[in-house]
Amino acid sequence: MKLLVAVKRVVDFNVRIRVKSDGSDVELANVKMGINPFCEIAVEEGVRLREAGVATELVVVTLGPEAAAEQLRHALALGADRALHYVTKESVTDETLTPLTVARALQKVCEREMPSLVLLGKQSIDSDNNQVGQMLSALCDWPLATFASAIKLVEGELQVTREIDGGLETLGMGLPAVVTVDLRLNEPRFASLPNIMKAKRKPIESAPFAALGVEPADQTRLLGVMAPAPRRAGIRVGSVDELLDRLKNEAKVLP
Repeated sequence: MKLLVAVKRVVDFNVRIRVKSDGSDVELANVKMGINPFCEIAVEEGVRLREAGVATELVVVTLGPEAAAEQLRHALALGADRALHYVTKESVTDETLTPLTVARALQKVCEREMPSLVLLGKQSIDSDNNQVGQMLSALCDWPLATFASAIKLVEGELQVTREIDGGLETLGMGLPAVVTVDLRLNEPRFASLPNIMKAKRKPIESAPFAALGVEPADQTRLLGVMAPAPRRAGIRVGSVDELLDRLKNEAKVLP
């Protein structure tokens, strides 16, 4: 059983986001980049499934600039077996690399690799679209489970527990399938120094994005980016009565 995990290069989640002075985009110059946290959870789950003997190979793939190879090395250090890097040029930006374009590209990768299970993060922390997994499932005509908090294989059937508004729901489905993972699925391991050194010897197959035969679609246009309005500083109150008085007479949120 082969697993395919898609990962994305994003601004590191510990970095404080800054908007460019002209409001055209987020400042990326000299900013630390990292693997999307939800993608890292997907990689960790793939590693655990392989360690449990459920899978025999774990392949990670990314679509992005040459610098995205760093995120693939991180995934290899976590335990992935090999990596695929479809390198985008400067003309292929986040505006042209839309969720549908990404899904079409991953469909081509699935046709070449023929995985039994595709794992993705439920969303990326930069665009927050939460669309690629659903689109990939539709394009491949494979079963889909989103927001997974538990994954296991029982007698050839994939059982996925997913988080819904009312609690938890468990789905059973055949393979191949697509699963998008949520925060509570696992806690990714720390990439140890020996594993980082081993990752340098693992193969990364690099090819231009154009090799997939997918034309980036200019479907969206970024009009501008702005920082949220600054919040007023909080205050301390001495009692519940004072709190209620301030909520009623100052904040005007109580009748």
